[in-house]
Amino acid sequence: MTQGSSVTVAAIQMAMEADSAANIARAEGLVREASAAGAQVILLPELFEGHYFCKDQHPEFLKLAVPVEENPALARMCEVAAELKVVLPISIYERANQALFNTVVIVDADGRKIGKYRKSHIPDGPGYTEKYYFSPGDTGFKVWPTAYAQIGVGICWDQWFPEAARCMALAGAELLLYPTAIGSEPPNPEWDSAGHWQRAMQGHAASNLVPVVAANRVGHEVGIANSITFYGSSFISDATGEKVQELDRISEGFIIQSFDLQVQESMRNSWGLFRDRRPDLYRNLTTLDGEPE
Repeated sequence: MTQGSSVTVAAIQMAMEADSAANIARAEGLVREASAAGAQVILLPELFEGHYFCKDQHPEFLKLAVPVEENPALARMCEVAAELKVVLPISIYERANQALFNTVVIVDADGRKIGKYRKSHIPDGPGYTEKYYFSPGDTGFKVWPTAYAQIGVGICWDQWFPEAARCMALAGAELLLYPTAIGSEPPNPEWDSAGHWQRAMQGHAASNLVPVVAANRVGHEVGIANSITFYGSSFISDATGEKVQELDRISEGFIIQSFDLQVQESMRNSWGLFRDRRPDLYRNLTTLDGEPE
C-alpha cells in the first residue's frame, strides 16, 4: 500500500467534439474542477481527444495514431498533473512503429509518465470495429504504485472480463479504473446494455474487494455508416460492489468519492477471498476451449 490511508478518486464524463483541441481543453477544465473538489486520482473517458472513430472502418482514421512522445493531450495532461498534484491515467491512440494500440499512459502526481497499459481485449462488431484499428495489447495487466494508491487500469471491453480484474487485484491494485466509450448498438438501438455494463464491473469490485471507477462519454456521434448515442452512466462502486456515486445518461461533469485504503485492506484480509483461492484448479482458464492442457 502506498503512503497515506485515504484516497479520493473522481470519474469524468464528457461529450466529445470533432475538434481535438477543444476536447483537450474541456477535459482539462473538468480535471481542474475535480481537483478543486479534492480528487487525487482522476479518470477521463476512453479516447477523449475526439469522436469515437471506431464506428466505421476508414483508413484515414488510422492516421490519428501517434507515438506516446508526440501526443498533444498527453503532453498537456502531464503539465496539469504536475501543477495540480493529481494522478491522471490518459487514454490515447498509440503508434509504436508499425503497431497501433489503444493505450492508457499513467501520469503520476509529479507529471511523470510511469508506465502504460495497452488494451488487451479488442471488440469487433457493428459500430465498435476496433480490430480494424488496434492490435491486441502486449503489456499484460499491470498495477502502478502512484502517489496516492496502487491502481490497475483496464480499457472499455476489458471491463467485461473478470480475469483481467482478478489479475490486477492479485498484483495489489487498491483501485480498478476503466475508461470507456460505450453506448447504443447500431443493429438494435433499442437494446440497452447500461445496467449490464455496470453490473459486470460491480461484480469485479465485490469479488476482489476493490473499488471500481468507470468513466464513460455522453452525446450522439454520427459516423459514416453508423451512429451511436453514448449512455454515460459513469459510476464509482465501493469494495463490496455497491454504487456510491453515479452520473446520469446525458450530463457532463464528474463524480468523486473517498476510500480508506487501510480499512479496505483489512476487509480483504478478513474475508479470505485470496487466501481460499485454488489456482491449481483453474488451469482451464488459460486455454481458449476451456480444456486443461
